[in-house]
Amino acid sequence: MDQLINYILHLADSNLILTQRNAAWCGHGPILEQDIAITNITLDLIGQSRNFYQYAAKLINETSGKEETEDSLAYLRTEREFKNLLLAEQENGDWAQTIARQFFYSLYQYFLYEKLQHSKDEQLAAIAAKSLKEVTYHVNWSSEWMIRLGDGTTESKERLTNAVATLWPYTGEMFLPANYESAMIAEGIAVDVIELKNDWIKKVTSFFEEATIALPENGFMQTGGKNGVHTEKLGYILSDLQYLQRTYPNATW
Repeated sequence: MDQLINYILHLADSNLILTQRNAAWCGHGPILEQDIAITNITLDLIGQSRNFYQYAAKLINETSGKEETEDSLAYLRTEREFKNLLLAEQENGDWAQTIARQFFYSLYQYFLYEKLQHSKDEQLAAIAAKSLKEVTYHVNWSSEWMIRLGDGTTESKERLTNAVATLWPYTGEMFLPANYESAMIAEGIAVDVIELKNDWIKKVTSFFEEATIALPENGFMQTGGKNGVHTEKLGYILSDLQYLQRTYPNATW
């Protein structure tokens, strides 16, 4: 059961941390329409993370007698307890870097949820099926921006190229299963992320060609996030995210 809970927390954490990053754009998008678009994507992601946290809390409470909630899992865990992908915690940078991060993550999510909806775990399957339509929009939106920036002005192309170079070393972790993933794969519950890589690369390559930017060469990939080893950036994210609850315990609206 612990392995299943860790897997669910991994899915929830990646969404939550990316939500916190994207939320910083609210009111600061380049134009009103896109400000609203990224805000809506952020709301989709936090909705998905809530579904995962609620399920994880239910399993924890049933097996341990604790009284966890979606809020306690989000606000009262430390950096080493978070299992989010390192990609999700990378800085917003400029608009190009935010778009590239969303594109890489959303495309990964699309292939992940496409298979997860057939999981033997009915609750995970239901969450994935419900979320797939949202993620399809996220892919369409971010890929259109990738093309717009890459095949746009000299400056936009340079900014996107720099963003891809910065974020690419964090994409490999998506396709390296942690121990809890491997355990759940064996039971037909989790998705074998290794099998997602070829489809992801093909799609990325296709969009990069349309955006007229080069696919980075394979190099060293950063890992650790799935097992609680993060960059220093996560600490700053959590200090903002968890400030109110830690300062005023059990505060409610």
